[in-house]
This record gives sequence, C-alpha cells and structure tokens, in this order.
Amino acid sequence: MLNRRGALAAFVTGVLGSLAGSKAGAATMEQSKTPPADPTEVIVLWPNGAPGGEGVTAEEAIVDRTAPGGPRDRAQVHTRKPTLVVFRPKTPNGAAVMLIPGGGYERVVLDKEGYETARRLNESGYTCFVLFYRMPGDGWAAGGDAPLQDAQRGVRLIRSKAKAMGFSPDRVAIMGFSAGGHLAANLTVRFDAPTYAPIDAADQLPAKPNLSALVYPVISTDQAIAHAGSRKQLLVKDASPERALELSPEKQVREGLSPVFLLHAVDDKTVPVENTIAMFTALKAKAVPTEMHVFEEGGHGFGLRFTSDKPVSAWPGLFVAFAKRHGL
Repeated sequence: MLNRRGALAAFVTGVLGSLAGSKAGAATMEQSKTPPADPTEVIVLWPNGAPGGEGVTAEEAIVDRTAPGGPRDRAQVHTRKPTLVVFRPKTPNGAAVMLIPGGGYERVVLDKEGYETARRLNESGYTCFVLFYRMPGDGWAAGGDAPLQDAQRGVRLIRSKAKAMGFSPDRVAIMGFSAGGHLAANLTVRFDAPTYAPIDAADQLPAKPNLSALVYPVISTDQAIAHAGSRKQLLVKDASPERALELSPEKQVREGLSPVFLLHAVDDKTVPVENTIAMFTALKAKAVPTEMHVFEEGGHGFGLRFTSDKPVSAWPGLFVAFAKRHGL
C-alpha cells in the first residue's frame, strides 16, 4: 500500500507522463502534416524537345497555391518539357498506371490528382507514372492534339520500360481527372491516331491502354454540357464543327476499346455529370466493358480528399476491384 508521500509522487509522475505523451502526440501530428518528399525519378518524353514547339514562348513554372494550414496544392503551368514522374511500389503487382491530372487544359495539378493518387495506388502494388503534358493554348503546332501526343508517347515509353521496372507491358492502365479525364478519354478512343512522327523504337509500341479510368472527366465539346474552359483551350486553333466532333470522345467510341471505369458526383458544379453519363451510354452501345459510379455528393476535384463517412470515399477500392477483374 502506498503511503501519502508515495501516492503524491505517483500522481505527479502520472501527470508528467501524460503531458509528455501529449507533447509526443502533438509532435507526431505535426510531423504527419509534413508532405512526403517529391520523387526524383523522372522520364523525359521527348529527348530532343517536344514536336511543334517553334512558336512556343511561354515559360514553364510551378505555382504553389497551398492555402494556409491546408493540404499541399501545386500546379505546373506552360509545360515545355513533358515528363513522367515515377512512383514505385514496395510490392509490385505487375501492373502500371499512368496518371493524368486535371487543370482545365491550362495547368497540370501536381499533388491532389497526381502524387497523392500515385502513392495510394502504390499501396495496391501499381507502378505509377504521373504525366506532365503540354497545354493546347501555348502555341504548339498540334493545338488540341499536343496533349494527346504526350499521352500516346507516355504509354509507349512506359511499355518500353516494363521489363526493367518489373511489370507487364500488357498491363498498363491510364487514369485521368477532370480535363486530364478528357485527355485519358481522348487517348482511349484515339490511341492509334497518327499525331506525331516516330522518333525511336518506343514509338513502335502500341499506345492503346489496357484499361482506362475517367474520374469526374471533361468529355464532350457539346456546349450544352461542356466544360467551357477546356473546350476553349482544345479548340483554340480550330473551332470548326468537325474538329469539335473529333475532340468529343463520346462521339468517337468504337467497338474493341479497352475497359473503362467511370466516376462522377451528381453535385459537381464544374463539370456536369452528363459528361460521364454520355460516355457511359456511348461505351455501352458499342459493347465496350464499362462500369459507372455516380455519387450523390462529392463535388468536383475531390481526388482522395474526402471524409471517410462520404460514400464517394469508396472509389479507390472500386477502381482496384474493377482493374483486377479485367486483368490489372
């Protein structure tokens, strides 16, 4: 039995221990807010410069838009040197995903739809590549096809490195968000469009993805449902009805395309959910394997930033399940 002095000593020790524990917990919480270091493994898409850049004068830059106390939020503007940023998983599952972040075809969002999602997919074993692509309005000769050139080249380069990096060249998926979702959809339906002259052996490989995921995607150039900003950028050099039709992926769907996973929220105020519904309808009409998830809540641009009590928080697992059913 403790005497009065012993009891007091025990009480003081307990209080001090609790305070120390609280400080340690606070320190741990503070450390958890520190963003992980950026990856250093980068693949340059065009060793001798991207095609059609003779008239480009815009300067590439990283813009930090992080709000005080908020999660990291950076974007690359005026991409001059397209790249793939590599994220390797601890335990590879033999498949790869090329991530295509959004940004309204005016920028490429780094963190929310790029690096954070790559790290999440790494946990499921996927080797990930975040694509930094060019903007149509920066003066590239290909205009609205400049991003598609980068996406085609990206898939081909990924396949060329598959053996060395430990995944199968026949298990390469793409995942695009918002305007990046349009680029992913454009690549899905126009993977074989001759948008640039081959420059090396990698360009002999197919650009057709084995599976596509389109997350709150911009799809249509139909002004009734289009994202106005993306439409304007895509058609900056040619706004003819024929060109608008060519750059509406739901109008270019054909038989034999790879499986497509679709995700959107009804309350998206930026890109109407009708974009995803139109793409799903077109895919289903051509018997392309597809799965669509439309959630009541989520808004636009949520990426992985949602509370766990929202049904939309299930989407990464839904994607992985869809991918596994289709061999990825």
